[in-house]
Amino acid sequence: MMGNSVTLDPHGEALMQQYRELLPTLEQLAKEAFDILQHALREQGIYVTAIEYRVKSERSLAGKVELKGAKYKSIDDITDLVGLRVITFYTDEVDKVAAIAKRIFDIDWQESVDKRKLHQLDAFGYNSLHYICRLKTGGPRFELQMRTALQHVWSTIEHDTGYKGGMKLPREYKRQFSRLAGMLELIDDEFSRLRLVLTDYRRQLQTLVKNGQLDSVPLSADTFRSYLELHPFDRLNKRIAAVNQAEIWPVSLLPFLRVLESFGMETIGDVQLFIDDNSDDAHQLALSQLALTDLDILSSSVALQYLCLVYVLKQGGGRDGLKSVYDMINGESEANGVLADQMMEQAKTLPFMLKIKK
Repeated sequence: MMGNSVTLDPHGEALMQQYRELLPTLEQLAKEAFDILQHALREQGIYVTAIEYRVKSERSLAGKVELKGAKYKSIDDITDLVGLRVITFYTDEVDKVAAIAKRIFDIDWQESVDKRKLHQLDAFGYNSLHYICRLKTGGPRFELQMRTALQHVWSTIEHDTGYKGGMKLPREYKRQFSRLAGMLELIDDEFSRLRLVLTDYRRQLQTLVKNGQLDSVPLSADTFRSYLELHPFDRLNKRIAAVNQAEIWPVSLLPFLRVLESFGMETIGDVQLFIDDNSDDAHQLALSQLALTDLDILSSSVALQYLCLVYVLKQGGGRDGLKSVYDMINGESEANGVLADQMMEQAKTLPFMLKIKK
């Protein structure tokens, strides 16, 4: 007798006793399989929305044994005592996870099933890939489920509404479930397709950047990052550092993207033109300020910072424009107003400023 509602025959009771004796091994197996899989996914750079494991509870197993106990000769015939589940963002990533599972575990192909190939109209939430696995070192078998986030959500909804339970639904409700399942399956596929399209588009932009076709490349975080791989500010950085024979310390230039966009730049070509038109004046401004110091370490953002300051001054942005640039780079602060005042004073006698005044 199990609990208040489950009645087992002698064979079922024997299976449950085997389960109790095996339980410490199952708990160790679950943790070890989880660690192996999680490590392998990280090693391959595959990011998933969730990876989880569980050992079947005694109550759950008792219910299963009550219904199907006769088909199991021993506890070893029950393959889902330990279960792992990997939930991916995209449908194609399910296959990537499966490929890793084949490498790190021994797969029982006779017991494994790809429910995605069953093509049942109302089975979207159950379209996961199920492998029955064993550790390379041996031990009991365990189940590995692989599905997308949308499939997992739909499966949860079906369970919550009782659609896959014992309740018999009217035809109109079953039809509505089937329609929704079909829509979600289409969305799942389209997300994967769109990701492939965007990945291809990103590669095309990277190629255009590397080939110097900059006017055709929209300015964005991705394209700016690719552009920085060409080291477009290195020459000016070295000219500025030569003032004090300073060392250049690498820092991220991505925070300046916001500044460049505020200038109205729309393509990488606009950024290149911005560099070409302002480098000499930026060097003048840096020279006037740094020659009076003994700084021997400069950040790799120094060239871009002076380029931005010169651009603002040339555009007539004045003190407020300079403070706005400092605010975007350093975070809003009254101290940035002091920096802006100092920069206005430093720049007022430089040739490019005198041209503006004329």
